[in-house]
Amino acid sequence: MMSTMLLSLMLSLVQSPAETAESAATPVAKGRIYVFESDASGFNTKNFFYDTGSEVVVFDTQFTPEIARNAIRFLRTKTQSPITYLVITHPNPDKFNAIDEYKKAGAKVIASEKTSAAMAGVQTYKKYYFVNLAKMFTEEAYPKLGTPDITFKETFDLKLGNGETIALRELKKSGVSSNQTVAFAASANALFVGDLVHHKAHLWLEGGIVDGKPAPNLQNWMDDLRELRSLYPAAAEVYGGRGEVAALSVAVADELQYLTQADKIVSAYVKALGVRASELTGTEAGVHHAAIEKKLEAAFPSYQLGYLVQYGVYGLAQSKR
Repeated sequence: MMSTMLLSLMLSLVQSPAETAESAATPVAKGRIYVFESDASGFNTKNFFYDTGSEVVVFDTQFTPEIARNAIRFLRTKTQSPITYLVITHPNPDKFNAIDEYKKAGAKVIASEKTSAAMAGVQTYKKYYFVNLAKMFTEEAYPKLGTPDITFKETFDLKLGNGETIALRELKKSGVSSNQTVAFAASANALFVGDLVHHKAHLWLEGGIVDGKPAPNLQNWMDDLRELRSLYPAAAEVYGGRGEVAALSVAVADELQYLTQADKIVSAYVKALGVRASELTGTEAGVHHAAIEKKLEAAFPSYQLGYLVQYGVYGLAQSKR
């Protein structure tokens, strides 16, 4: 009798650690991702809602508070989970202009220290353009600048109520803007990258706004893409600010090709202008930007949203003078 009891006790001791390990390794349920895209009045910007079933994390805000309210109404047709966090991926107005709408909805706003520091300068530059030059807003109607609740340097682990962690990381180089945050939700194999990637859509080639002027750096942008490739699984699904969802390996390869070709096309165009390159900052600038758009559309005929080139390429074109 004693030997049987002893054997039973020994077996239970051997099995317990394995059972504990199996319990600890139980994967967190995969969250659902809802996508809202504005129309052209908001530059066809996408923001993403990551719903765990008990809370929602939002990535980026939309260009205006009105569009953000539409996005939140869209979310409520999908889930009633409360919005708990908003992550800003980089300091462009379509990413941060509607911060206050998400705060009203209950979100704490997270941004890197670099993004937070850059927002005021970008706000000043963009407000001047959209109010005084584009005449899209009055001074009073332009969106007010919101402020993040949480800032971080380099990395931040956003711990959710269901035990999941969304890993935020500031990339090493400037990328599409003056700096770039990405977010990886491992349980969903989802990588949120803002406008760093527009898969099968044209890119905004303005560059980051630094010291009151555009500062494009395509080499840094390409280095950021290569950093993504070194950090995350090749099969991770990339959710970019515009365009289609694609596996990381495909998205990076296609984006590198686009940036390389765009650099060649813009460089050749500006060089061909010769002494007329001064027109890129004058009343004829729009004509040249439209011509560059046509060249990029011809090089990438299956890509969407060609108008983004015409609006954004001025930064890259001016840098080639």
